[in-house]
Amino acid sequence: MAPDTAALPPVYPEVDSVTASVVQGALENIAVEMGWKLMRMSYSSIIRESEDFGAGLVDAEGRGLAESAQSTPLQSGPIPGYIRGVLKIMKQRGQTIRPGDVIMHNDAYSGASHGPDVAFIVPVFHEGELVAFAANTAHHLDIGALSPGSCGIVDAMDAYAEGLQFKAIKVYDQGVRNEAVWQILRDNIRVSDLVVGDMEAQIASARIGADRLSDLIAQYGYPTFKAACASVMDYAERVMRGAIAKLPDGDYTATTHIDGFLDSPDPKKSRLPLVVTIRVRGEEMEVDLTGTADQVPDRPINMPFEGTVDIAVWLTVRSVLLDTATLGHIPVNEGLVRPIKIKAPLGCLANPIFPAPTIARFAPGNQLADTVMKALAQAVPGQVSAGIGNLKVIAFSGIQAGKQWVHMEIFEGSYGGRQGMDGMDAVDTLYANTRNNPIEDIESHLPLRVSRYELREDVAGPGRWRGGLGSIREFEYLSDGGASVEGEGHGFRPWGHDGGGEGRPAELRLVCADGAVRELPSKAPHMTIREGERFVCVGPAGGGYGDPFARDPARVLDDVLDGFISAEAARRDYGVAIGPDGRVDEAETRALRGR
Repeated sequence: MAPDTAALPPVYPEVDSVTASVVQGALENIAVEMGWKLMRMSYSSIIRESEDFGAGLVDAEGRGLAESAQSTPLQSGPIPGYIRGVLKIMKQRGQTIRPGDVIMHNDAYSGASHGPDVAFIVPVFHEGELVAFAANTAHHLDIGALSPGSCGIVDAMDAYAEGLQFKAIKVYDQGVRNEAVWQILRDNIRVSDLVVGDMEAQIASARIGADRLSDLIAQYGYPTFKAACASVMDYAERVMRGAIAKLPDGDYTATTHIDGFLDSPDPKKSRLPLVVTIRVRGEEMEVDLTGTADQVPDRPINMPFEGTVDIAVWLTVRSVLLDTATLGHIPVNEGLVRPIKIKAPLGCLANPIFPAPTIARFAPGNQLADTVMKALAQAVPGQVSAGIGNLKVIAFSGIQAGKQWVHMEIFEGSYGGRQGMDGMDAVDTLYANTRNNPIEDIESHLPLRVSRYELREDVAGPGRWRGGLGSIREFEYLSDGGASVEGEGHGFRPWGHDGGGEGRPAELRLVCADGAVRELPSKAPHMTIREGERFVCVGPAGGGYGDPFARDPARVLDDVLDGFISAEAARRDYGVAIGPDGRVDEAETRALRGR
């Protein structure tokens, strides 16, 4: 009887470690080049300034080979899942991928992180065989949802209310442009000139990546190329297994909460738990999300299991266990995730059932990453930060001179303190990693004025290493318009670690034309905004790490002199007395800390 060759592992030619490293370096450079080209060709600020995009190279089986290091992990990380989703859908349809094809995909139940993050995928062929894909994703300003913008669609009742769904659609078929698809896009998306321009930039970027990858394969030959990729994946797997093996075997459980809809009378829609249990056994890890709240079937805070949940877990584990500041460069590919298994009950927030909406999964997913961090803190307390301050996005919009405008603004959070370092101030956190928009860019393109941008004072979680500070930003409308809001972190404070204090939660206010002030929750559906009205967005502060009374008094004094904390807070939270001369009163400080 002949052996079942399909069950045998693939056989590759031997490849030396130098050649494997050179090939891996070339793959990473291609991915980075794709990212820069996309950023510089894009029209909208969310891509060219905030860098809310990703680029990557994937093999024919849907295994990640390399990703653009300069972009956000929530964009680059899911790209292999997009490819696997496309391959599955096209197999079900009986469709074939051919040279010259360009495929568009954004199905949140087939690998995509959510609908606005649209991928464009270009196949790579070598001697007639499909061998790889070059792909990128980007967050688009609008995707045809029920209100302007692609964030803040917090009243979407199902996946169909979130905008257009593209499930493995060929926008180029063997090099021929599918004009009908492009016409649908232009007819059904707001600010379609910007959105379609960004999509065409994505296609150009992906084609550049495919050309570079094809040249690389031709240079080394496909057998050697494939062997080099397998070698580097195995290396990455060994590195991750080695890091997991250093952890004490055991179960580590943590719980945090998301706001959900704080203004909802339905208890199943607000103050929802995220539960993470990490089970370490030898060199393998299981991340179990049992205990997490049930999905919300008619509100879009559910998180796609593949595309958001997996990235939140993998990114956090990778960041904590494989800190590049200590270990240097680690290749990011499929090998890193092999020792980590993720499970979540079907029908919970972290594994929803179609057509449960998912468009506002951004901040809940970041909170899930924070929960993974909190669980890992029990195993490696010296390698984590305290609780992060979560993020918020406002979709600004309006009509000016008869033309629709849309602007997405990501309001940063902050990091908790970590061993030896204070938390980072006013930055995107964990899997986000986007940049803020320059004020000059906003004011030169939009009827908005940024009238205030500063660090928030007296709010950081006290600790031996204090939490990071949130920011305060104020946006004024120069003409009538609208806005919608999605975020987290109003109802729960970022957690402190090892005796550190909690950080302060976020706030959001709308200052009306008559001077009245409306306190808003972390999520608000589209509302009308009048000329002269202002949003005041107050960012959260990270949790503290370690006993505040162990903080160096000189560092406490520096924070007082810099205006980060008050003299009263120095005395109350740190036991440090600041004298009238602006110096530390050492005698009184010893007495305060002695008490």
